[in-house]
Amino acid sequence: MAIGTGRLNQADGVLRCVLDPSDTCRYNDAQITDYQGLPRRAFPWRPPLRLTVRAWASHTTERLRGTAGFGFWNEPFVPVQRGLPRLPRAVWFFFGSPPNNMALACGVPGYGWKAATIDASRLRFWLMAPVAPLGFALMRVPVVYRRLWPVGQWALGVSEAQLSVDLSEPHTYELDWLPDSVCFRVDGQPVHVAPTAPRGPLGFIAWIDNQYAVVTPQGHFKFGVLTTDEPQWFALDRVTIHSL
Repeated sequence: MAIGTGRLNQADGVLRCVLDPSDTCRYNDAQITDYQGLPRRAFPWRPPLRLTVRAWASHTTERLRGTAGFGFWNEPFVPVQRGLPRLPRAVWFFFGSPPNNMALACGVPGYGWKAATIDASRLRFWLMAPVAPLGFALMRVPVVYRRLWPVGQWALGVSEAQLSVDLSEPHTYELDWLPDSVCFRVDGQPVHVAPTAPRGPLGFIAWIDNQYAVVTPQGHFKFGVLTTDEPQWFALDRVTIHSL
């Protein structure tokens, strides 16, 4: 699927999700999925399974704009589609450039190239939701944030690690999505183990877009799009998914 300046280019065994330059503030996206037209309850993937992807980008993490990545999610919200939004569930390799600031994991920046999980649909998060306004205020006090936000992070099922690999070079990325944990590897080396895992069913996606989001424990929320002055792309030449 392609939106705005987005397009898909396949040649010599490589699929590129491409964004052409855009100086207007509109949403641009290029992606592949395996759930188009399906209701969320019919998305195809549940644990335990292993995803293996060989991928790279046109730019380094310092120069790429917007968001990109691959993995599994529940498509909670897409800017140009209709339908009610859902609380997010995802297990994936995710990139977000500044001004992205999804600072939901203690000690991990809200931007960059990450291995990450989230499941905001869990009962423990719903039980905490009524006190969210008070929580946002308390999280603005640094000592309170350090002591209490780990509880909020646990309720959201958030677990993240920032990756140090060069996004512009081909690497083999793997994740083992198990019922109660997720193991992430790059080039065969473990880079993160999440102690919780999102529920299924989820759908596979690989994408690049010009979107950004700000979501912080301190109650800062903002969404928008970025302009780009040169082509950028996210490439894949191997995607395999199999049950464990």
